[in-house]
Amino acid sequence: MADTEQTPLIDRHRAVLPSWLALYYRDPIEITRAGGRRVTDSTGATYLDFFAGILTNAIGYDVPEISGAIRRQLDTGVLHTSTLYLIRQQVELAEKIAELSGIPDAKVFFTNSGTEANETALMLATQFRRSNQVLALRNSYHGRAFGTVGITGNRGWSTSSLSPVKVSHVHGGYRYRSPFGHLPDADYVAACVEDLREVLLTTTSGDVACMIVEPIQGVGGFSSPPDGLFGAFKEVLDETGILLISDEVQTGWGRTGDHFWGISAHGVTPDVMTFAKGLGNGLAIGGVVARGDVMDCFTANSISTFGGNPLATAGAKAALDYLLDNDLQGNAAKMGARLSAGLHDIAAGNPVVGDVRGKGLMLAVELVEPGTREPDPAAAVTVLEQTRAHGLLVGKGGLHNNVIRLAPPMTLTEDEVDEALDALGHAVAAVGEGE
Repeated sequence: MADTEQTPLIDRHRAVLPSWLALYYRDPIEITRAGGRRVTDSTGATYLDFFAGILTNAIGYDVPEISGAIRRQLDTGVLHTSTLYLIRQQVELAEKIAELSGIPDAKVFFTNSGTEANETALMLATQFRRSNQVLALRNSYHGRAFGTVGITGNRGWSTSSLSPVKVSHVHGGYRYRSPFGHLPDADYVAACVEDLREVLLTTTSGDVACMIVEPIQGVGGFSSPPDGLFGAFKEVLDETGILLISDEVQTGWGRTGDHFWGISAHGVTPDVMTFAKGLGNGLAIGGVVARGDVMDCFTANSISTFGGNPLATAGAKAALDYLLDNDLQGNAAKMGARLSAGLHDIAAGNPVVGDVRGKGLMLAVELVEPGTREPDPAAAVTVLEQTRAHGLLVGKGGLHNNVIRLAPPMTLTEDEVDEALDALGHAVAAVGEGE
C-alpha cells in the first residue's frame, strides 16, 4: 500500500482506468477544494472555473443553502429507499419541474444522468409510437449508452456502429459549417425544413417515433440554429404525430439567459424534455418530463433503483429553489452579454478566432487557421493550456476539437467575467505568437 501511495496519481489512473477516459492538460490536475466559482488543486494552485464540471456545478461550490439541505437529509440516516416507496423530496421536486416545463399534464421520471434520461426518452417515444425510427441532428451528442450513441451525429463520440434504433440525421444544429450557413435566418430555416422533409421521404418508412434535438449542441461546440428552427420542425412533425424531444441536459435551468429552457427560444413546447447536470449542482441526478400519455405508455414494470433518491432530490430541490429565488437566469443573461461582448473584442484582433457563438453563460470560441475556416485543434490545445497558466479553467470540444467552451457557474460576477476575459485574451494571443 505504501508503494502505491507514493506512485503519482496519474500513473495509478492510467493503470486501472480505461485508456479512452480523457483527461485535460499535459499535466492533469486533481481538484481538492472549492468555493464560490473557484477551485484549488492538489498543489495549492487556485483557478476561476469556467467549465463547472461540464456545466454541472451550475450554482457554484459550497453554497450553504444547498449544502444545508444535503446535511439535513444525511442527518435522517436515509440516503436511499428506492422508487418502491414514497419519497417526499422526489414528489416535491417533480411537482416543481412539471410546472416549470409548460408541458400539458406533465409527469416526471428521475434518473442518475443525462445519458439515462435520453435512453428513457427514446424508450418512451419508440414504445408510444410503436416505431424504432428516430430523427436526430448532425453534430449531436446525447450520451454514451447503446441507444444514445446510436443517435449521436458526431463521429468522435460514436463508439459503436450498432444501435437498437434506426436513425436519420438532418441538418440544422451546426450553422457555422452548414451548407446552408451562408443564408439569412429565414432562408436557413426554410432550407433545413426542406432537408427534414427530404429525409422523411427518402430515409424512413414514414412512421417515425421522434426527433431529438439539443437547443444548443453541447459536445458539438455550443453550436445552435437561428431561433424558430425547431418550431418550424415541429410543424412538420405534427403532420404525422412524430414526437419532439428536447435534450435540455446542458441548456436547462436558465443557463441560456433569455429562456428557462433552451427550446423556448423556438416558440414551441416539446412533447418530452430531458434534463440533468445543473439541476443537482454536482449531485448525480437526471430525468425526463413528458406529456402524461407518453410517460404512461409502458405496459411492463419499470423502476429506477437510485433515480430520484432522497439525498439527490433534496439537494436538487434546494439548488432549483436557490436558482429561482436569486434570478440566476437573469444573471446568466447579464453576465453572458458582458462575456460575449468581450469575446467578440478578442476575436476582432485575432484571426485565429473563426466564430464566437452561444447564449447566456453557454458560449464558445471556434479556432481556425487564420484566413480560412479550416479547423485548428492545435490552437485549442494551446488556449486550454494557456488559460490554465493564467488561472482559468475552460472546456474544449466541437466536431474537430477546435472549440473552446465557456460555461461558468450562473452566480458569476462582473469582476470574474473581466478576469476570465483577460486570461482568454492572453491565451488566444499566445496562439498567434506560436507558444
